[in-house]
Amino acid sequence: MEKKVLSEQALYVGDVSMPKGFEIDRNELRANILESSVDNTDFKFSRSWDKLNTYIQENMNLKYNLKLRQKLSWGNFYKASTSTPPLLEVDLMNLNNSADFVLLYGVKVKDCLVKIFYEDNRRKAESWDIELINNMFIMFPSTNRYYIANNSNDSLNFVQTITYESL
Repeated sequence: MEKKVLSEQALYVGDVSMPKGFEIDRNELRANILESSVDNTDFKFSRSWDKLNTYIQENMNLKYNLKLRQKLSWGNFYKASTSTPPLLEVDLMNLNNSADFVLLYGVKVKDCLVKIFYEDNRRKAESWDIELINNMFIMFPSTNRYYIANNSNDSLNFVQTITYESL
């Protein structure tokens, strides 16, 4: 008897554990998110963003032999007691040039829920809920729909998004 896994959907979750003295300045990321949103400009490169991106790429390669290249990056803030519509970061009309993974990073969040939808063979409407907290990341396949809910009554939630292609 044999078993062959034909496909797998991996979700990666964890804290960004930087060495002492090299911590990510989440205030800088938050300011960059606000600036790009207010000015309606592309998210600008910063040392903090580079630290986050490098941490993810290097740790995914070391721990899971998953080689990633960053495609797009942007930040959003979510008003209190709101949620996004369902989001999908893959271009279904251009799969070859689409990202393989979506990373969500909690820049400054309070009571923030991420719901990721997936299929499990004939069970098509499965979902996984996880609370996104400060300095935590969630990475999942870009083919999964998801939404972000700010369940806080009194604060904005700032989330950094980075998409990656697998090499």
